[in-house]
Amino acid sequence: MIDLGWGYTARPIPLESYREACARLEGWIFGGNWLYAFDPPAKAPPPLGEDFTWGLYHGTELIGWSHAHQRDERTVYMADTGILPEHQGRGLYTRLLPAVLQAFRTAGYTLVQSHHRATNNRVIVPKLRAGFLVQGLNLYEGGLNVALTLSLDPAYQEAQHVRSGFRAPEAQGARGEAARRLGLRPPGTQAPAPVPQVKMPASPGPEEDLGSGYTLHPVGYELYLDVYRQLEHSAYSSVSFDWPAAPRLEDPAGRRYAWLIGHQGQVAGWQLSRQWDRRTAYMVNTALLPAHRGQGLYSRLLPVVLRALQAKGYDLVRSHHHATNNAVLIPKLRAGFFMQGLQVDEHGVMAVLVHSFAPEYQEAMHLRSGLHRPQGRSGRRLGLTCPEEA
Repeated sequence: MIDLGWGYTARPIPLESYREACARLEGWIFGGNWLYAFDPPAKAPPPLGEDFTWGLYHGTELIGWSHAHQRDERTVYMADTGILPEHQGRGLYTRLLPAVLQAFRTAGYTLVQSHHRATNNRVIVPKLRAGFLVQGLNLYEGGLNVALTLSLDPAYQEAQHVRSGFRAPEAQGARGEAARRLGLRPPGTQAPAPVPQVKMPASPGPEEDLGSGYTLHPVGYELYLDVYRQLEHSAYSSVSFDWPAAPRLEDPAGRRYAWLIGHQGQVAGWQLSRQWDRRTAYMVNTALLPAHRGQGLYSRLLPVVLRALQAKGYDLVRSHHHATNNAVLIPKLRAGFFMQGLQVDEHGVMAVLVHSFAPEYQEAMHLRSGLHRPQGRSGRRLGLTCPEEA
């Protein structure tokens, strides 16, 4: 039995008991989802393999379940977790996850996989916080799903960072092992160069207090660019394609919005956004110097930038991040961004995130992903009307 606190427990149950609970309760738990109704299957399902099935209890009452099964010789698939609505929003999933992962580790698995509707941030965020990485998007009978994978092997986890372009391979430790397994020769280990000290310039606009001695200052693009060029190599460990020549064209015309982050009279980071199209702003570049990370500064910066972009008249804000950069993906998803795509470009494998200031547009994205059923004005805006509304 797993004690989940506050009177909740998880206990192993037979597969048949899980299936009975699904038949009895899944409409109550998942009834708001939007599914495609297949005809009855013509083929028998493949053999299930080893399974890990827990019932979730509040006292003696069954209030949910977690079911996983073997996918191949090194992978276990978290196929289904359900919690009755009145017990959701209490951190139960986050408390269950470490115990489930430990069971997979003890059983000898290397990889843990799961799929979730792309706008279901309530599940995606705790998975990313547990170390899962975004591995893809797929469109299936339940809607648009994001594929997540957790590696219980540190070298494989590091190899995914190398694949995405988020980190370069290193010669020692887990990163050196990742390079060896990828068939790469990592660069020799050398001490990092000291971070230059850049004095905060005078700001033409009112500063914003970010707490803990940090301030945000709006600046002109040229001033931002000067600071960026001085500190770029100290702010990033990612690996982009090294173009052999400078670009031949000018940047496209569009409005730019730049800020510098100050701390004790020095530059601690920056943020640059620009116009993407007539409705959309693009958060091009946010960086915090190493000494200023891990303090929640990015989470405090986000709402300030979003308010400023909304005040400029934008309906949407988009951003691109390395697909394995959970340190940025998590606060973005918690701030209301949704996973909208993956792309491969000169910087690596990038997750595309979009935030909408319009609740109806956010609801439309829930409909696209299949997390919610079409109803009301949001459904009609997509040309979708359920029979009960006809």
